[in-house]
This record gives sequence, structure tokens and C-alpha cells, in this order.
Amino acid sequence: MTAPILQMRSISKTFGAVRALRDVSFDVQPGELHALMGENGAGKSTLMKILSGAYVADPGGEILFAGQPRHGRGDGIAVIYQELSLAPNLTVAENMFLGREGQAMSLVRRGMLADRAQPVLDRLGVGFSAQTPVWRLSLGERQMVEIARALTSDAKLIVMDEPTTALSTRETERLFDVIANLKAHGIAIIYISHRMEEVYALADRVSVLRDGIYIGTLDRAELSAARLVSMMVGRDLGSFYRKEHQAKPPSGAPLLEVANLSDGKRVKGCSLSLYAGEVLGIAGLVGSGRTELARLIFRADQPAGGTVMLGGRPFGAHNPREALAAGLAYLTEDRAGLGLFLDMTISDNVNVGVIQRDAGAAGVLDRRKAAERAGSAIRNLGIKAPSARINAGSLSGGNQQKVLLARLLETQPKVVILDEPTRGVDVGAKSEIYKLIDTLVGKGVGVIMISSELPEIIGVADRVLVMREGRIAGEVRPEAGQPISQEAIMALSTGAVPMQEKTA
Repeated sequence: MTAPILQMRSISKTFGAVRALRDVSFDVQPGELHALMGENGAGKSTLMKILSGAYVADPGGEILFAGQPRHGRGDGIAVIYQELSLAPNLTVAENMFLGREGQAMSLVRRGMLADRAQPVLDRLGVGFSAQTPVWRLSLGERQMVEIARALTSDAKLIVMDEPTTALSTRETERLFDVIANLKAHGIAIIYISHRMEEVYALADRVSVLRDGIYIGTLDRAELSAARLVSMMVGRDLGSFYRKEHQAKPPSGAPLLEVANLSDGKRVKGCSLSLYAGEVLGIAGLVGSGRTELARLIFRADQPAGGTVMLGGRPFGAHNPREALAAGLAYLTEDRAGLGLFLDMTISDNVNVGVIQRDAGAAGVLDRRKAAERAGSAIRNLGIKAPSARINAGSLSGGNQQKVLLARLLETQPKVVILDEPTRGVDVGAKSEIYKLIDTLVGKGVGVIMISSELPEIIGVADRVLVMREGRIAGEVRPEAGQPISQEAIMALSTGAVPMQEKTA
């Protein structure tokens, strides 16, 4: 084996009384894709921030890059974070050289940027030019700009943090082609992902962190779901994708009824019924209209036609605030952009939906009650945070999701719509979210769960509606004691079978 391009030895990091990393060692070979896995809060991001120079490690550790000691920031390493850091009002070329103005962006040389950037873009095989404004690009195309920026900095090692979270299948395949090209040119990649199928497809080796401690490294030939999960969470895979509540045939009056709901564009006459204590899954390919339907029901978008009944009465909400007040809650798939207030504390995020209720007639916020509520959420949902007073933006993805769920639960909803509730969340946090869903249905709450992961939706939902091209193509239920069929869902999703004439 050749000499590693990167060696991290005995890396530790302490934040006050919290030990985020403890004596972690990690190395990467040239031209290797080395996956870094672990639960949210395991220390992956902290380790990468130390590598990038954003954090300084505790004394006693050592980092060698290309055989030389690395202190703080420097050339040769590029980090592409999950939340992209491009300036949308600038061109692709300007973004590629942003931060190196003294090198390439003087007024005299500004016209040369496109000429310097275009060959890099051509190498990546993208379908846009160096002079294209970034705001015109899709999310997948913007990610290619981040990679192009790394290549213009002559990076020998690129860190990719959850790079496919918001990409379509086609964009993901294109990214995988680019990764193969980078590896072929000797560029090493540290790949952080919770999607095991990606790790199986791409990784040469996988290292696992748990609670800030290095657990071990597996070669490609040693990879298996059971082994990885055991390393990450210290328990086997058997409890995941499994509901504890007993599914019952729908009976009585529906808790929620949707009839011929449409927005005049993406959603075309959708009807469904949800019963108390039921998990209704909604599956379908990307672009099938699942999120658009959820937003119409919640009144985040206004319907062009159709009706909604909640608890046997017309649902008269005109906006999300009124929907919450009526007992309908919605967990958005975009927790950073549309859900959490990242610059506010955990306590403020948990309590923001019930401030008016707490204030009472006097209009004075009961801060003691708010603090108790936030502390209870941290304990009951297992939110990993030193206190409720830290900002939500400093939490890992899984813990941010739990904060959002805590906020929804405080509104005491009758119906909860969960849109990709475990996206970007590690397996341990997924299991806790599934238990929370079981708790909700046990109290008679109706749950609509949208998910792109078929094993998840099959394991958690009592029955599944499948969307295709803005319509509900059909319904899949367990039959004769057999679980819901993945093949039946895919057949409806892809149009391999005709749309059913009537769905519940």
C-alpha cells in the first residue's frame, strides 16, 4: 500500500465539559474513497472541521497531509458541506475562484476567469458554462460547481458531506460518475453519508465513529449492513424498519378526508382517507407530487380545487398557523430552509408554536414553563445537547429533526404529516423516530408519512398510497398476513401497472 495522503493521529476535541472526540486516528490513501460513518453526534463533522482548520484540536494529536505536518487551513484539501456555500448572484466562474481574489479576481484579470474555469467544467462533463449565473442552476449542478471549485484549488483530497441528500436519481448517478473520474486522477475522497447503498457502491474502505471514539475500519470485502449498524450503534439491525403498534383495518369515520385536491399544476385531483391511530404511507418517485400534496393539505400552498375534512368537519384553515390551531401539523423535508430557526436556541424552537397559548390573557411569556418544556423534550426525545440554550444550528441533523418533532408535538395535533422524517438522519435516530411514531398512533393520532426509502415505508406504514405524475396511482396493503410488497409499490410508481380506479 502506498503512503497515505492523510494521517490523523490521536485527535481529541473538547467543548467545555463535552468531549466531542477522544483519541481518534484516521488515514486516507491517494485515489481512495474512504467513507466515514456514525450516528449524528458521533464526531464526524467535528473531525472534518479540525481537518479543514475550522476547529483547533486539543494538544497531543497530529495531522500529516502529503507527509507534511498540517497546522490550520492550507491548500490541498477542499470540503463540500451539505449546505452549499455558493453566491447565487455570481457566475459559475466567479464562484469557482471566490476567496482567491488576489490570485485571480483583480479587475484586470476578471475577464480571464471564464477561460480558466471552462476546461475544469468540461472535465466534469457538466451542461452549463462558466458564465452561467449560479441562481439558474439546479441543486445538483451547484454541487458540481463546488467540486469544480475544489479542482481549481488543486485539491488532492475532497471531503463530501451528505452530497446526495437533495439530489434526484439522475443527479446522483452523474455525481457518482464524477467521483469515479476524480479517483482515476488520484484524488482522494472522504465521503460522509447515512445511505448504506451508496457506501456499498462507492467505498474502498469505511471507518466508523461512535460517541466521539474511533470504532474501526472495514475494507470493501468486509462490508455488510449488520456489521456496520452494530459498529455505529452497538446493536443489530433487527429493530429498524419495524413498527410496534398492531395495524388494524380502517374502521369508523375517517379522521382526515381529502377529496379531489389539486393545485392546478403538480397535484391533480388526489383523494385519501386517514384514520385515528393509523400510519398512512405515501410513496412515489421524485417529482410525483408527494410534497406538493402535503403542502396543500397543510395550507402551506393554496389549493385550486377539492375539499379537506378534519374530524368530520370542513377544514377551514387558510394558512399553516390556522392549520396548526385546528390540529394538523406538518414536518417539512427541508428542516434547515423551512423548518428550524437555526440562529435561535433549542428552547425557542421547541416553544415557538405555543407562545401564544403560554402567554395567556396577560400577554406575558411564562419562561419557567418554556424552559421545563424544552428540558422535557431533550430528555424524552434523546436530543444530544448540553443545554436547551444552545442554538439549533449547532446540532447534528438527527438532533435538529428531533427538535422539530418536539415543536410539533407541543401543539397537541390530531394529524401529523411527516415528509421524509429520517432524511439525512443516522440509523440510531431513525429508530427513535419510529418509536415516536408508534407513541403517536398509540394515542390515536393519525400519521401520514412520506418517504423515498421503500424498506422504511414498508416497515412503518399500515398501508401505502403510491403517487405518480401528480395523481394517486393506487393503494398497497398487507395481504393475508404478508407484508406490503416492494414490487407492488414500484409497479405503481413506474407505471408498470395501470392506475387503480379507486383508492381509500
